[in-house]
Amino acid sequence: MKRVVISGGSSGIGKNLVETFAGAGWKVHFTFHSNETAAKEIETRFQGKAKAHRLDVANREACDAFCKEVLKEEGSIDVLVNNAGITKDKLLFSMQDSEWQDVLQTNLTGVFHLTRRFALDMLKKKRGRVINLSSVSGIHGLPGQTNYSASKAGIIGFTKALAKEAGPFGVTANVVAPGGVETPMIGKLSPEAREALLQTVPLRRFCGVEEVSRVVFFLAEGAPDYLNGAVIVLDGGAG
Repeated sequence: MKRVVISGGSSGIGKNLVETFAGAGWKVHFTFHSNETAAKEIETRFQGKAKAHRLDVANREACDAFCKEVLKEEGSIDVLVNNAGITKDKLLFSMQDSEWQDVLQTNLTGVFHLTRRFALDMLKKKRGRVINLSSVSGIHGLPGQTNYSASKAGIIGFTKALAKEAGPFGVTANVVAPGGVETPMIGKLSPEAREALLQTVPLRRFCGVEEVSRVVFFLAEGAPDYLNGAVIVLDGGAG
């Protein structure tokens, strides 16, 4: 049985990722920050295939303990999917220090915390795949998201550097960068804002969470070993 760790797996893209991997027979360890009810529901539904762990990925000590626990239980893992992320959108001129730091700590430093430990395990056995979720915001930048854009751009740079470091040892690292995805976050937009955003997408619709999962699952199981350091953009052709 193949083993995967997915951060931020209780809602949105992360929830669908857990469902996709567990449904395909993988053993999934996934983290959640606060939504224990949703996490336990997923765990119960995929009894024996999905295990929920409460974790703040911004906390280094907690991440170290989590990695140690998973590796002790599983021996090793095959794939790490860094998905956990938050937004605290605000124009730069009114952004508070905490709104900058919280987003960077969760979205970018959290990737560092988990990847450092799990990738080391992969390097030792000379096999493994790291898949990081970025965003088109990290490629083009979006107004009101200087903190989020910086964190997601950082993930791309982090992954490309990791691909060069880990590649010689048989470990690959790639990025999936979605545009607007049908999640509760998009659901909060006003009808006017939603329509304005859709007008920028040639397909005239948002990306489904299952479409993101299909790409991530491809990178985890079906992608050739030579695919390394790539950024796969899912923006419907918005460019």
